Amino acid sequence: MDLSIIIPLLNEDESLPELSEWITRVVTEHKLTYEVIFIDDGSTDNSWAVIESISQNNHAFKGIKFQRNYGKSAALNEGFKAAKGDVIITMDADLQDSPDEIPELRRMIVADGFDIVSGWKKKRYDNTITKNIPSKIFNAAARVSSGIKLHDFNCGLKAYRRKVVKSIEVFGEMHRYIPVIAKGAGFKKIGEKVVEHRARKFGVTKFGWERFINGFLDLFTISFVNRFGKRPMHFFGFWGSLFFIIGLGSITYLTVSKFMDADFTLTNKPAFYIALTSILAGMQLFLSGFVAELIARNAAERNVYLIEDKIGI
Repeated sequence: MDLSIIIPLLNEDESLPELSEWITRVVTEHKLTYEVIFIDDGSTDNSWAVIESISQNNHAFKGIKFQRNYGKSAALNEGFKAAKGDVIITMDADLQDSPDEIPELRRMIVADGFDIVSGWKKKRYDNTITKNIPSKIFNAAARVSSGIKLHDFNCGLKAYRRKVVKSIEVFGEMHRYIPVIAKGAGFKKIGEKVVEHRARKFGVTKFGWERFINGFLDLFTISFVNRFGKRPMHFFGFWGSLFFIIGLGSITYLTVSKFMDADFTLTNKPAFYIALTSILAGMQLFLSGFVAELIARNAAERNVYLIEDKIGI
């Protein structure tokens, strides 16, 4: 199969008929074999009924319905597991992503050899302060920490080589940092394409300020996991040992000073308490490293979601 198109959605029943017709027209014109997987992330409107109707008319359209809302990362993760195409395209369901971009995104994967191609909505129709400023901060932080020179990490319109999506796990709010996760898994050929950003036609934005905090926390998590996920003792053990050595050295110095100087009052010296705290912190970090090692080696499956219904999967 040439193409899998994964579309996570939440309460987008108005846009789905037009989106499905547009996708069908584009892939038919380019003679591509394809599947479209809608991931209904706990919608409370008629989105699932619309998906069922679309699927009855065209069996290339499939669906997964979550029993409740889990978030975009969970939806993408399930879509990645179900995808069968050689190239996987992700896009939003609100008609702000143009299906006309699909053939060129696919060509960049197949012909140019990219592992990932990320869309860049250079000209936007939602440049509000509450969305634009946090987005710029996110992108700047992600570029600095990852070394990946993308302008728009959070763009929902992306293309992936099949091997990429089958090699990564997405959870939390980490969908915005999939290129970072993929790079950590060894996929380093990451490209970018300027894509059209369309004005919202139906519904309202799902952006909230809680995503600002969650996104930064997930960026720290990804950075740590990429470097130390398989060897947490290297992080905790290093800092634990460093603090312990500094504290032990300070205690030794203070103890020797006590015996050499009769006027030296050990218990009245702030340095003594700092040294003792350093030893305790070192021991705590070292023990945390052992616990993290045990957890990393025996972690249960994280991405398990309640699925209410499926179509064609």
